Parts: sequence; structure tokens; C-alpha cells
Amino acid sequence: MALTAGIVGLPNVGKSTLFNAITKAGAESANYPFCTIDPNVGIVEVPDHRLDKLTELVDPKKTVPTAFEFTDIAGIVKGASKGEGLGNKFLSHIRQVDAICQVVRCFADDNITHVSGKVDPIADIEVINLELILADLETVDKRITRVQKMAKQKDKEAVFEHDILVKIKETLEAEQPARTVEFSDEQMKLVKQLHLLTSKPVLYVANVSEDEIADPSDNEYVQKVREFAKDDNAEVIVVCAKIESEIAELDDEEKAMFLQELGIEESGLDQLIRATYSLLGLATYFTAGVQEVRAWTFREGMKAPQCAGVIHTDFERGFIRAETVSYEDLVAAGTMGAAREAGKVRLEGKEYLVKDGDIIHFRFNV
Repeated sequence: MALTAGIVGLPNVGKSTLFNAITKAGAESANYPFCTIDPNVGIVEVPDHRLDKLTELVDPKKTVPTAFEFTDIAGIVKGASKGEGLGNKFLSHIRQVDAICQVVRCFADDNITHVSGKVDPIADIEVINLELILADLETVDKRITRVQKMAKQKDKEAVFEHDILVKIKETLEAEQPARTVEFSDEQMKLVKQLHLLTSKPVLYVANVSEDEIADPSDNEYVQKVREFAKDDNAEVIVVCAKIESEIAELDDEEKAMFLQELGIEESGLDQLIRATYSLLGLATYFTAGVQEVRAWTFREGMKAPQCAGVIHTDFERGFIRAETVSYEDLVAAGTMGAAREAGKVRLEGKEYLVKDGDIIHFRFNV
């Protein structure tokens, strides 16, 4: 799955610290969990307790997690849509990602200056959102100019597109993102071709201080971000980027002890990874055998042959059946043999929609 999430934010909000935690977390790992492809892209393992349980049940020779990409987007300043700062670079990088993780500063620190002189997470969010809206308005206006003449001549396709563009333009002019507009499936096909920045799904990452990470509910900045995100139908993940960068240097046992001392059940980074994975519309199925237990990423809504193709194109080309059992049924049974005896293992055909947590053995012939 070649999908990637972009990490964005104003200067001094903790964006780079958080991204460095993502890339550093696997710097000494020989396996795969985290590694850097180049200076601004990191591959990150998706934490999944189900993989651990399957490993315990099957006892394979090796276990392989699934992963996806985070991209560190160039910093943004007010006026980016007009080329201010690294505006053009910022916007071009945003166009290349499939979802946006917006890091917002929710801590006060006199030693770390704020670009606007004071900590105001909502103002920060609005700066970035407005720049994306202005960039999209420019895109839509250019497109309207191109189709307007044909629409006036009653060309059906041009009229169809023009109506959609006008609807988007009105939304953007009201300073609302394009993702808030409801479209039919047919309209959405055209909207996707526009590659609008504000069509991309978003989650907000509230970066708090070390003192507040154990219980951030009293942080007034976090409360404001959650209220804002509710209106945007978006999720908020609370992290302390400074702590995450420290945790990234530890092995699993040390990490667990460190989190326990802080009174945290799970690192913010793990929460962020899972939330972003879901935001991208991704899900996981598993293959489980004595040689290998492995997690595979697929897009929600994919059918069995397409998911087989994730492993190898030959699997999709020669697909016959998918021998399938749900994670819950396998764990309840204890072994694949017991699950089969209990009638929980199914043979699914080409139209089967694979579900998150399915354990699958593909039958194919080429």
C-alpha cells in the first residue's frame, strides 16, 4: 500500500521532534519497525497486539509486522499559498500525501519562542487551514475558467463539473475545507481528480509538556483543540514529542518501564500510528504458519483476490479460494485445527470483502 501521511505544523510546535522520534525509533533495529528512506520520509511499523497473540499461538520462525510511510512536510508560514517562506515546497509536498497529521503546540515554554508571539493552538490551526483553502481556491478558480465556456453551451459533462466546482468554491470562500461537502459517488470521482488539499482527511496532534502527558484533560489548549476537531469531524491524539524522542531510544522492556513510571499505558507515538493508519482507510489481515506470522496492509473495501495480490500478483491472477477465519474465532479455538473442527474456518470466493483481523490462507493456481 503506497499510502503516506504528512506531518505538518508551524515552526516550534514540535513537528520535527515528533518526526525524529518516528525515524529514530528503529535506527538500531535490524528488522523493519522504523527506518528512514531519505531525510523526510520514514517507514513506521503498525503496533498490533493481535500479531503478538498469533505469534504466541503459532510459534513461527519469524514474525513480520506491517508498515506505512510518514512524510515530514516543510514548515509553513502565513502567506504560504502566495509563496511566502517555503510555501510552494510545502504545498507540493502536501499534494503528494494521502492524509494530514497537523501538530499543534499545546504547551507554554518561555525558552521556546512561538512564531506569532503567544501560544494559541486554534490560531495555529487556522493559519495552516486557511493557506490550504486559499491554494484550493486558486485551483478551483482556474478550473472554473476552463469549463465555463463549455457549460454555457450546455455541454453535459461541463455543466456537471461546473456545478461541482461552484459548490466547492462557495464552501472554500466560507473558509471551510472541501472535505465538508457531501458528494455522490459519481461526483466524488471528479472531485478526486482535482487533488484538492482540503479534501484530504486530517487528524490533530496536540503536543503537550512532560508534566501534562499523564493527564492532559486539564490542559486548556488541548480542550480547545478537541472542540475545534469535533466541528471538523477529526480525531485528536495527545503526545509529548520530547518524551517520544526519548522513548524512541529505548528497547521494548525499558520503554514499558518508562511509560509505567510516567503513568501512561501506551506511547503517544503508537496511538498516532494506529490513528493515522485508520485515517488512511487501511486495515490488516494476517497469514499464519510455522514459517512466518505476518501482518498485511490492505485498503478497506478490497476483495479477496485484490488482497491476495498484496502478497504477490500471481496470487491474485490465479486466485481460487481464500481459507478464512476471524482473529477472534481463532483465538477462542486456540489452534487452526480446532477452529476448523468448530466450523469457524470458511472458504471464501472472489466477491468476499476482506475484514480487518481476518487470518487467510490463499489457494491459487498459475
